[in-house]
This record gives sequence, structure tokens and C-alpha cells, in this order.
Amino acid sequence: MISSEDVRAAAKRIDGRIRRTPVINAGPDRWFKLEHLQHAGSFKTRGMFNQILAGAERGALPAAGVVAASGGNAGLAAAYAARELGVPAEVFVPVTAPAVKVAKLGKLGARVVQVGNEYAEAYAAATSRTDALFCHAYDDPNMVAGNGTIGLELLDDLKNLDTVLVAVGGGGLIAGVIAALRDQVRVVAVEPSSSRALNAALEAGEPVDVAVSGVAADSLGARRVGNIAFELAISANITSVLVDDDAIVEARRRLWEDYRIVVEHGTAAAQAALLSGSYQPAPGENVAVLLCGANTNPSDLV
Repeated sequence: MISSEDVRAAAKRIDGRIRRTPVINAGPDRWFKLEHLQHAGSFKTRGMFNQILAGAERGALPAAGVVAASGGNAGLAAAYAARELGVPAEVFVPVTAPAVKVAKLGKLGARVVQVGNEYAEAYAAATSRTDALFCHAYDDPNMVAGNGTIGLELLDDLKNLDTVLVAVGGGGLIAGVIAALRDQVRVVAVEPSSSRALNAALEAGEPVDVAVSGVAADSLGARRVGNIAFELAISANITSVLVDDDAIVEARRRLWEDYRIVVEHGTAAAQAALLSGSYQPAPGENVAVLLCGANTNPSDLV
């Protein structure tokens, strides 16, 4: 199981390669962690740097470089980290991946292969490559530990933090946050009701396949939650809530209207939990909303 020591080791490994993203006040007892400002537009850059650097340390990084499967953000993170480290990258994405993300992958220098309609199909194609280091989008110890460095920053910046709300797809972000913050801060998992891989696993007592649809499916559309995230969520007894598409769309619009923050729909899910009442903080509860990704087309915000 990933521990806070693993997260601290990752922080040392990726120091100087990632942005320490700011925390801003969003109202009484409310805070935003602006991780959407991370290199390549999402938190996944932390985990990808840690995966590639850890692979190089153990001699597992071949000349062919890295390969990843992604609905968008993990691919962008892999492409960015690989470019910065001088490593070739190939990224498999579903044909449904947003055009803005696919175009950016090419700009970052990755070879892009579009396969299937869902992440699971792109994943199957990517894992057929055996001559490169496969960088899992979420269910990898080094990915999780790298992502968890966000939690260390939250602890440094918010001394009286009670709760953090985290949008969940495959679970790589929330797993890292749990590893960094467990027994210190309450962690709340927020998922779309139409893409509820972790929520369904907690209900079933084990990871299960779920149907995937909705406005946030491009970033939160994992068909099954990762084993690492499930085990950490069970061990930490986290809170799990669901939000519907209307709440996500409204939260994304409100983040723009009220704060001039542009995020993707999956990211807005965390804020939707507060605005819709799916999560209701106690009076005086200090709550941080983790805004984790900005790779979106902003044309529909106004």
C-alpha cells in the first residue's frame, strides 16, 4: 500500500520539474487548489514524471521510450514529461477524445494513435507494445505517489484544513491524496452518477466494471477503478458522493462566472458536490476543492 513516505520520496524525485500550484481563498472556509495550472494542464504530470524517472532509476526505460493510454490528460502528461526528459512517447487515445487534447499531444511531440470509443480499448492497444515502458494512467504505485505530492502541498499551505474534495475517474489522484493526507484530513471522492467506478466498487466490496457516459466521461470515464485506489479508499474509510451532469455543467459555468477559472467538466465535478449539496460541510469546516485539470474547449462557457 502506498504510504506518505512513498509520496515524500516522489516529491524529492520530481522536485524542480513540476509546478507548485497555488491555493486561493474561495469564500468563508473554502479554498481552491489550482492544480489545473500544472504543466500540460493537469495533475497527471506529477505522476508521469515520477513513473518515468523511477523507471529510469531501476533500468526499465528502454530506447523506445514510453507508451501510455489515455482519454487525454494522462497522455498529455506523458508526452510533456517525456519531452522534458528527452524520451520518445507514444500515446493511445479513444477516437472520442476531445480534439483540443489530441492536437496538443501532437504539439508536445508524441506519436498519437486513436483506437476505440473508450479508454479501455485504448488501454488494450497500448499494452500490446512490449518494447517501451508502459506508463499507467492511474493504477501504478509511482503514478499514485507522484500525484500524492499535491496533498503535501495542501498540508503546507492550509494548516487548518479539514476536508478535501477530489474528482475521481480511475482513482490515481484520490489514491495519492489519501496516501498523503490519511488520518489528517477527510478525503471526499466525487464522481459523476454516470461514471461511478469507485462508488460502485465501494458498494460491491471490490472493483467492478461500470457503464460510462456523460459530460465528464473524457476525463472521469474509467470503466473500473484501480486496485490501488480501491484498497486505499477502503482502508481510509473515505466519503463517496455522486453528482449529475447538470450539476457538473453548472459548477463549471460558475467557476468561470464567479472566479474566472476555466476547467474541464471532470474537474468541475468536485465543486459540483458543494454547489449541489451532495456534500454538505459542517459549520466552520475548512474545505479545499481540488481543481485538477484545464484541458477543455472554453467556447461553451459563455
